[in-house]
Amino acid sequence: MLDVERLARELGNWRTASSSGPVYQGLADGIRMLIVDGRLPVGARLPSERALAECLRVSRTTVTSAYAQLREDGYLLARRGARSTTALPATPNADTPPAVSRGAVNLANAALAAPVPAVLAALTAATGQMAPYLHDTGIELTGVPSLRRAVAERYCERGLPTEADDIMITTGALHAIGLILATYTQPGDRVLVEQPTYHGALAAISTAGARAVPVAIGEDGWDLGALHNAVRQLAPSLAYVVPDNHNPTGLTMPQPQREELAAMIADTRTRTIVDETMTEVWLDEPVPPPVATAMTRRRDLLLTIGSMSKSFWGGLRIGWIRADPSTLASIAALRPSIDMGTPILEQLAAAELMRVADDVLPERREILRTRRALMLSLLDEHLPDWQPCPGGGGLALWVRLPTPMSSALSAAASRMGLDVPPGPRFGVDGSLERFIRIPYTLPPEQMTEAVTLLARAWHAVTGATAPQQRVVVV
Repeated sequence: MLDVERLARELGNWRTASSSGPVYQGLADGIRMLIVDGRLPVGARLPSERALAECLRVSRTTVTSAYAQLREDGYLLARRGARSTTALPATPNADTPPAVSRGAVNLANAALAAPVPAVLAALTAATGQMAPYLHDTGIELTGVPSLRRAVAERYCERGLPTEADDIMITTGALHAIGLILATYTQPGDRVLVEQPTYHGALAAISTAGARAVPVAIGEDGWDLGALHNAVRQLAPSLAYVVPDNHNPTGLTMPQPQREELAAMIADTRTRTIVDETMTEVWLDEPVPPPVATAMTRRRDLLLTIGSMSKSFWGGLRIGWIRADPSTLASIAALRPSIDMGTPILEQLAAAELMRVADDVLPERREILRTRRALMLSLLDEHLPDWQPCPGGGGLALWVRLPTPMSSALSAAASRMGLDVPPGPRFGVDGSLERFIRIPYTLPPEQMTEAVTLLARAWHAVTGATAPQQRVVVV
């Protein structure tokens, strides 16, 4: 059974969802979004109505009505003599507008489609290189040599001397995070994270049984003083930071702060994951040299991760860890208990793509610049009170809402067929209700439809009227 206090923390400021409707509906929407986001596992038993009512300081009738609504919508299963368990409905809710199917537009995934000619050419070349591997087991715990060399060369080009032995290939960046957590944390350990941060990392920390401890990152960037104080006071087993085109804010840590971060890691002996998944997705100006270039002491404490998913294509599922060879040996020793390595064909294709990166990536950045400009224009037209935070790269806008109603907005959008995660998904303990992440990676016509639905959901939640169309008189 779910702990009632944990459920209350995950719900965060759920009451904002009921500001334009019944209180029980806001509570039902809050629980439903936790199930949809995966923060409440399917099959979990919810606390009793009385216990949740006392914890949330609402009437038992409110909780009873919320549970009844969730059962009607298919998100709770009731069994005689037992508590209700969470579920996902097999079919859309009855209140879904018939003209729009659930999940018709997706703003949950911040990723581009593949550069088709380059990926097809890489896969064709990779197929021709497979023969030698077919005469072996096909198990490569650290990765095929050609890809490890290609990744190492890319670091060298960025000013960080790297050898193939410093690289381990993984099945995506999230897999890399999971391997590091499995190697260096125990259940109950603290892991320091930025707030907001990549929601996949938060899920991985939770899955490992560790506890994410947040340090806020503001619209102006990182407060390394606060980060340092948190490390001193909490002594986390691990820290996780995203200094390049930060997900979700799009901010990039300046070089002086990178040097300060490196010194803090060495001084406090805090093993740290530096997530460079977004490094190549810069739009306004290239990112500074890697944080690892500033590590003059205790280089064994820094583990840099990267990925092909955001810069090339997520379907490859190729990521990596750059670390001291002794660190990689520790991870490799544990890895067989988790998986037996990354598929060979995709690794060979990734190596081919690395060789043409400077031909492919400029075009992808230009696509993103154009789509970002369109998204900003659409938001200005349909939701002028929303404030996108200043960020110089990445794949999404981190937007401040006029009122803290992110979960309510997400729930309303879901009922209209638009999938957009609420702000709390990118934070710890249900915070960030005043923010929402909006990717600009969809084709223009889909982005236009998405913002139209988003505006409709916002007006439904707030009771506000749509902005007047601007008329230009010539």
